[in-house]
Amino acid sequence: MKLTCDREKMLGAFQNAAGVAPSRSPKPILQNVKLEARADGGVFLATDLEVGIRVDVPGIEADAPGSVVLPIQRFGSILRESGDPVLRLETDGSGVVVSGEHSEFRLPAENPAEFPAVSEFTEQKYHVVTARVLSQIIRRTSFATDNESSRYALGGVLIELHDDKITAVGTDGRRLAMMEAPAQSVGGHSTGDSMTIVPARSMHLIDKILTEPDAEIHIAARANEVLVKSPRAMLYSRLVEGRFPKWREVFPKRPDAVKIEMSVGPLHSAVRQAAIVTSEESRGVDFTFGGGKVILAGRAPEVGQSRVEMPIAYDGAAVSISLDPRFFNDFLKVLEPEATFTLELKDAESAAVCRTTDGYAYVIMPLARDR
Repeated sequence: MKLTCDREKMLGAFQNAAGVAPSRSPKPILQNVKLEARADGGVFLATDLEVGIRVDVPGIEADAPGSVVLPIQRFGSILRESGDPVLRLETDGSGVVVSGEHSEFRLPAENPAEFPAVSEFTEQKYHVVTARVLSQIIRRTSFATDNESSRYALGGVLIELHDDKITAVGTDGRRLAMMEAPAQSVGGHSTGDSMTIVPARSMHLIDKILTEPDAEIHIAARANEVLVKSPRAMLYSRLVEGRFPKWREVFPKRPDAVKIEMSVGPLHSAVRQAAIVTSEESRGVDFTFGGGKVILAGRAPEVGQSRVEMPIAYDGAAVSISLDPRFFNDFLKVLEPEATFTLELKDAESAAVCRTTDGYAYVIMPLARDR
């Protein structure tokens, strides 16, 4: 097989595929990316047997259909370091020769027939959501997961697909992030009562293929895997086994809660400042809301003390709560600095609930005041 390719276009596709391949594996062939070339283009395939990806490769011209297995580190380095805009690949059964105008490399190559198959997206029932919305969902929920938990399936994001919406939830038991957004069901696709829990790593890999914000993304859930298709790539992932907590019960119904409108940028700055003197042993920050301001106080015996004030639109009775600043910062980081949200508080022992106007909600459990 002989082919020519646009180096820059191939590099972008190769990097997306290589992100799925394992750095170590008892099956050495998995530490490669397979290229399948056709007369009208090509596709990169990679898998670690839990996650698989197919990435279209534009800018390829092949003399005949064929395939080659390419070592990730060496071939990736060639694509990055070469100064040639066009590269030629030629296989001879024992290896592959990669050449440009001023360079030539010969690499060993394993048998393409031994590379595991990577499923194609052939589903007739699926959900449609825009890439921009799905990327936002991933970034707003996956950070709250917990890969260390053994009690619940907290190492992934729960995905619920209904007739006209998608709901995603991530939690580690101490905080919970939930995002709800519009989505369209095709062919009656729905997850129903099934536990579609996508590993956090897979969610991050999905985010990498969402390169066109306005593109339509197809999502299909099966009994033990999920498939996501963008215009130029398709990724499948096995699901996390186990039960997810009853997350709806985490959102308390509190008609008597204090609701305070907060600005993201100023609060994020104040939280970061107050957290400077916290430590692993004394990591909490005390928040006191009232009198038109919020006072943030951090304290660690071996480090020192902090006190930060900022004005807020709340003049009611004082409400205090102690929160882990890391958890608050995680929430604030995924929002635009100029955005606002509503903070719901009841007392020092009840969860703090943050809500935006675009379907995002975040719950933080309080720390004990006598920590």
